[in-house]
Amino acid sequence: MATDFWASSHYKRWIVDRATLKESRSDDLQYVDDPDYLDFFAIFFANVIAKLGKKLNFRQRVIATAIVFFRRFYIKNSYCETDPFIVIAACCYVAGKAEESPVHIKNMVAEARLFFSQQPYGVKYFPSDNSKLAEMEFYLVADLECDLTVFHPYRTLLSLCKKESSNDLQTEAGEVGVGVDDGPRYWGSGDGQLELPDDAFQLAWSIVNDTYRSDLCLLYPPHLLAITALYLAVVLHGPTRELLQQQSHSVEATPVHNSPRRSSRQNSSTSSSHSKKPSQDFVAFFAELNISMPLVATIAQEIISLYTLWERYLEDSDHVDSARGTFYGHASAQTQPAVSHSGVSTPVENLEDAQRAHGATPTFLLQVLTRMRENRLSDMAHASSGRHVAVNKMLERTQAAG
Repeated sequence: MATDFWASSHYKRWIVDRATLKESRSDDLQYVDDPDYLDFFAIFFANVIAKLGKKLNFRQRVIATAIVFFRRFYIKNSYCETDPFIVIAACCYVAGKAEESPVHIKNMVAEARLFFSQQPYGVKYFPSDNSKLAEMEFYLVADLECDLTVFHPYRTLLSLCKKESSNDLQTEAGEVGVGVDDGPRYWGSGDGQLELPDDAFQLAWSIVNDTYRSDLCLLYPPHLLAITALYLAVVLHGPTRELLQQQSHSVEATPVHNSPRRSSRQNSSTSSSHSKKPSQDFVAFFAELNISMPLVATIAQEIISLYTLWERYLEDSDHVDSARGTFYGHASAQTQPAVSHSGVSTPVENLEDAQRAHGATPTFLLQVLTRMRENRLSDMAHASSGRHVAVNKMLERTQAAG
C-alpha cells in the first residue's frame, strides 16, 4: 500500500463533493417517490456487503474496501441501470485481492449465489457461470480506473489511541501525516495521544464501521472520520464523559493566585501534573490537532443524521459491531417487532403504506429497486421525451447473460 495518503489516488481522485454525488443519483431520482429511499439503499447494500464478507471470513478492512469500491462504482452508474447484486459480488472479489485476502472465484460465485438466494433477497437470477463474475470484475476495475488503493480510518484510530507499535506506525506514516512535505497535516505536535478505555475505543471503532453506511467515505479523508469518531466516543461514552466533565469543572474551580514565590517542591509537583495532562486532557488533545474542529463538528452532525435515518431502516440483524445502541438505547428493539410482523404477513400495498409512514425494510427496498429497473427499461425502450439515453453496453451484456 502507498504510504502517503496525500499523494494517493484516493485523495486526488476519489474525494468528491456533494454536487458530484447528487449528479450521480440524478437518473435514480426519476424513479423513486421519496429521495430518502436512495439513502436507505446505501444502508441496505452496505449491510449486504458486510454479511457476505462475514460469510467469506473477510476482515473488517476487506469489507470496508468492498463497500468503498461499491460507492465509487455508483458514482458513475445508476441503480436503475445495473444489477447491484453482481456488482456486490465483484466488489468483494476485487477487495479480497486488493487487501491480500483473495477468494477463489468459484467459491465467491457459490457463496454469493447461495447467500443472495436466501430471504429477504430471494435473488434467483444470480449467474452460476464463473466467467460472468470475471467479466463484471473487468467492468468494475475499469470504472474504478484501476485505483484499488483505499485508505481507511482504522489505522489512524489505532495510531491516535496508542494501540499500535512503532513499526506499524511507520508503515503508514503518510496516512497519519508524518513526513509529508506538501499537503495538510493533522498530527499537530505529535505528543498528544489519547489513552481511552477499551470500551470507549471499541465505541469509536464501531462508529467508524457505521460511517460506511453512508457516502461519508467519499466526501471526507479517512483521518477526519477517525478523529470525529473519537470526538463522538469521548462525548457518548459514560465514564469518559464524566471524566471530561470533572476536568472542565476543575479548571473552572481552580483559583488564580499571583504569588511570586513558589517552592521547588511545588514546581516539581506542578511539572509532573503537566506531564500527565496530554494523555488525559481530551480538550487539549483535540485542540492540538492540526485540523478544523468546525469541520469535525459538521461530520459529527452528519453521522448523527445517519443514525436518525438508520433508525427508520428496519431490519432484523445483528448490530454487535454498530454504535446505534449508544445513540438510541432500546428504541430500535421496541420498534422491530411491529415491522417484522407487517413485513411477513401484510400484503404489498399495505406494506408500502407502512414504509412510507415509518421507514423501510429490505423487502420493501427490493420492491422499489425492481420497479426502478423495470421503469428504466421501459423508458429506454419507449423514450417519450425523445432525449438520448446513455446505456453502458458492457454492463447490459453481463446482465442479459446472467
